[in-house]
Amino acid sequence: MKNISQRISLVPASPIRKLVPFAVEAKKQGVTVYHLNIGDPDIKTPDVFIKSLQNWKRNPISYGQSQGDPEFLEGLKNYYHKLGYPFIQIAHIQVTSGGSEAIGLTFFAVCEPGDEVLTFEPLYTNYNSYATIQGISLVPVLTKPDTGFHLPKKIEIEEKINKRTKAILICNPNNPTGTVYTRDEIEMLVKIAQKHGLFLIADEVYRDFVYDGNKHVSLLDYIEKMPNQIIVLDSMSKRYSLCGARLGMLISLNADLMAGILRIAQSRLSAGLIDQAMASHLMEVPSSFFKEVHKEYQNRRDILFEGLSKIPRVTLEKPEGAFYCIVGLPVLNAEDFCKWLLTDYRLHNETVMLAPASGFYSSLGKGKNEVRIAYVLKISSLKKAITILKNGLIKYLHTKNTRLQTRK
Repeated sequence: MKNISQRISLVPASPIRKLVPFAVEAKKQGVTVYHLNIGDPDIKTPDVFIKSLQNWKRNPISYGQSQGDPEFLEGLKNYYHKLGYPFIQIAHIQVTSGGSEAIGLTFFAVCEPGDEVLTFEPLYTNYNSYATIQGISLVPVLTKPDTGFHLPKKIEIEEKINKRTKAILICNPNNPTGTVYTRDEIEMLVKIAQKHGLFLIADEVYRDFVYDGNKHVSLLDYIEKMPNQIIVLDSMSKRYSLCGARLGMLISLNADLMAGILRIAQSRLSAGLIDQAMASHLMEVPSSFFKEVHKEYQNRRDILFEGLSKIPRVTLEKPEGAFYCIVGLPVLNAEDFCKWLLTDYRLHNETVMLAPASGFYSSLGKGKNEVRIAYVLKISSLKKAITILKNGLIKYLHTKNTRLQTRK
C-alpha cells in the first residue's frame, strides 16, 4: 500500500473556504449567513452575457482552442486597446481557466523548483497554494497598517533579493488590503526588476475598483520598455460579476514565455467554450454598468469603514480599491472567533462568515488576530453584518473571559 505524496500535505487550506462546512451546517439549521469571507459579488452579471447563454444553440458542445477562442481573444484585444494599449495583440494574450490558472502557469513559466518569488504580505492566499504546488518559495516583504499597507522602502525590498530570486509579484489594487499602489511605487519596482534582471508580475484583476478619484497604474504602461520581463494577470470574474465563468488572462510580450505557456495550455486542452462564447460580448457591456458598479462599491466601502471604525478595539485602514480590507480584532485567535460565529452565535437567527487573515500571510504567526472582509453584499445586508460582528465580539469576549476565570 503506497502512501500519498508528502508534498500534497504541504498545500495549505484556503482561509476563504476552510470554514465552509460550518456555514453549511448553520444554513441547515435555518440560519442566515452573511458571506463576507469571499469575493463573490452580488452585483448582477450584465444582461448581454445572460442573453448569450439563453440563445446558445451549438450542439454538440465541443472543445475550444487552447490559446482561447478567436472571438473572445478579439474582444480582449479590443478591451486592452480601449484602455490605451494599442500594441497588445492576440499573440500577447493567453486565456486561462480563471485568474488562478494564470498564477500557476506564470509560476511554472518563470521558475525552477527551489526558486523564489518576492511578494508583499498580506497577500492573496492562492499565491501560497500555487507556490507550494510548483515547488517554489514565496519570500514575503511585510507591509504595515500604519502606512496603509503601501510598499516599504527600496532598500527593504532589495535586501530580500538573492541569486534564487526570479520574480517580483504584486496585486494592484490589492487583495486583501485594498491598497492601490502609486506610480512612484510601481516605478520603484520597475527599476528594481531592471536592475536585478527579474520578472515583474502584476495581478490586476481589480483595476476597475479604485476610489476617491484616484487612478490605477498598470504595468502595461511599462511593458514596452521591459517586453521580456513584465507579465500581467487579469480576470473576467470581478469586473463583470462572472466568478462562475472561469475566465482569466495572461498578457506578455515575451514570445518564448507565451509559446511555452501555450504548450501547457494545449495539455489541458482549453478553457470553457460556453464561457468564452458568452464573454466574447464584453465590448457590448455599456459604460453605465461600470459607473454604477464603481459607485456601489465605493458606497459599500464607506459604510463598512464607518461601521467598523465605531466598534471598540477594532482597527482597519480605509481601503483605496478592490473590495477587501484587513481588520484587526481584539481577539487572540481570529480563526477561533470566525468558527464560533458560525457554530455558536446567532443574532435574530443570523450570523456572519469572515476569512481568518493568517492564511493571507506567508510568515508564520502573522495575522492571528486579523480577518479579511470582502464587502460584496448590498448595503442593507452589510449593515446587518456589521451589527452582528459588533454584538458577536461583545459576546465572544465575555464568553472567553468567563472561561478563563473558570479555569483559574
